[in-house]
Amino acid sequence: MGGREEVTRASWDEGALEFAGLSRVRLDALLQELLGRVDEIMDSQERLRALLDAVVGIGADLDLTSTLDRIVTAACELVGARYGALGVVGHDGKRLVRFITHGVTAEEIAAIGPYPEGHGILGLLIDHPTPLRLTDLAEHPRSFGFPANHPPMRSFLGVPIRTREHAFGNLYLTEKAEGADFTEDDERTVTALAAAAGVVIDNARLYADTERRRRWHEVTAEITQLMLGEFDPQEALQLIASRAREVSGSMVGAVLLLDGEELVVQAIDGPPAFDPYLGRRMPTGLPVVGDVLSGDEQVILDDLSTFAKENGRLADFPELGDLGRTILAPLPGGEDSTGGILIVAAERGTVLEVTVGTDLVRMFADQATLALDRAQAQQNRSILAVLEDRDRIARDLHDLVIQRLFATGLQLQGMHRMVRPDVQERITRAVEDIDATIRDLRGAIFELQARPTKASLRSDLQNLVSEYAEPLGFRPELILTGPIDTAVPGSVRPQILAAVRESLSNVVRHAQASAVKVEVAVTGTEVTTRVSDNGIGIGTSGRRSGLHNLEERAATLGGAVRLESNQPHGTVLELRAPLHADPS
Repeated sequence: MGGREEVTRASWDEGALEFAGLSRVRLDALLQELLGRVDEIMDSQERLRALLDAVVGIGADLDLTSTLDRIVTAACELVGARYGALGVVGHDGKRLVRFITHGVTAEEIAAIGPYPEGHGILGLLIDHPTPLRLTDLAEHPRSFGFPANHPPMRSFLGVPIRTREHAFGNLYLTEKAEGADFTEDDERTVTALAAAAGVVIDNARLYADTERRRRWHEVTAEITQLMLGEFDPQEALQLIASRAREVSGSMVGAVLLLDGEELVVQAIDGPPAFDPYLGRRMPTGLPVVGDVLSGDEQVILDDLSTFAKENGRLADFPELGDLGRTILAPLPGGEDSTGGILIVAAERGTVLEVTVGTDLVRMFADQATLALDRAQAQQNRSILAVLEDRDRIARDLHDLVIQRLFATGLQLQGMHRMVRPDVQERITRAVEDIDATIRDLRGAIFELQARPTKASLRSDLQNLVSEYAEPLGFRPELILTGPIDTAVPGSVRPQILAAVRESLSNVVRHAQASAVKVEVAVTGTEVTTRVSDNGIGIGTSGRRSGLHNLEERAATLGGAVRLESNQPHGTVLELRAPLHADPS
């Protein structure tokens, strides 16, 4: 019995030792597994803490540009990516209009060239906005390869960013640390960051839009205040172009006004390269321009440069190659204005600081129309005051001065036969001087009755005669009779000036004259222009050259040109045209 008990105890001890060895192995394994789980929990907590810190960080302020920069930086730091980018999708939902990078220097960006527009793998996320992980970018069938000077990139993680169920853009991350691949946890982390980023971006955009509206109303009040007093319309239009460009965050702001069948750039604000556009004329038949003028809504172009290139206009306007998103708002015609267009255009690659659907640019367009009407009303009042004053002066000259001169002339003529012959000659010269003075006064009265802003045929003739005083060696005599500025049609005026210029030019070249008289008179239903000289005459000079065009022009006006000899010597050129002339 005793021996059996010893055997049993020995077997028990042996089994216990074996069991103890097995327990230690399993316990070590369990402990290792527990430590692994603890490490995973710690990693998860660390990643979660980093994610929370990133979410708090990207919402640090409401400036949209800095917010986008922080989102890209936070995404790279969360998953250990060397390079990162955030591409903003345009309103057409087909291409990238803005590209924010991380990990690439400015020198490297300049060496690479233009930012991508959304082709290849980047375009794949635009077409299918779902997370995408790749081990090697080059192996994907949509890969186009990298441009010259582009850093090598292999691993890739792309995640879309949405705001209010609309695609805002995509996060692109490449080159995970130590050559590793992006994991499923990385994808989940960046997806969570993108969801938070969507909310932050939406808030930043709402805040920016509110601030822009506030600024729009401030500058509108500034323009209104300007128009309450006396102001220069050109100054008002320039202020409108400047403030529209500034508040919309654009590169260029311009006001174009209709002038017949063309648009004239009346005010422009932007880089010096666009200064030559001031005063430039553009046809209203350009693409989109006609739609804006004929419609009542603003038109938005996502890329003016591309639009101009597609329509063959980039060669005519090369400066448009720098312009991207553009808003064209119609200027409605007012009581005294013909209408036009207000344009604000952003630099290519930037997002115009006015969201689609806002009426802010249109509000400025209405301000421009109001400014033009207000300026025209102000100008009309000034003109009316001037005309009333001129009319008073004209009446005084006619009723008092001319009548007294006329009476004095009659008195002198009555004394003519009562004096000696030498005194008669002096009285005759005095009467002729009085007649000339009366003609000059009548001309001054007619000139006073013309609108101050209207082109003056009387002034043009005076300037033309003065122009030929030096080559002739003396000043031609100019006699203007009748309401030349008010009665002569605009279509006849160029022909009168052309006839005078042609005749004076011939006198300088051929006539050898010592006196020239230019007479323009409105009588009855026609205007007569007569240029006479005391030169050598037609026979020896053959001066019909150059008159063929004048004869053709006169014929289109329903008038005629006559060239004949002057008595006792010299030449006379006469142009007659009806006052109702209307050339076809």
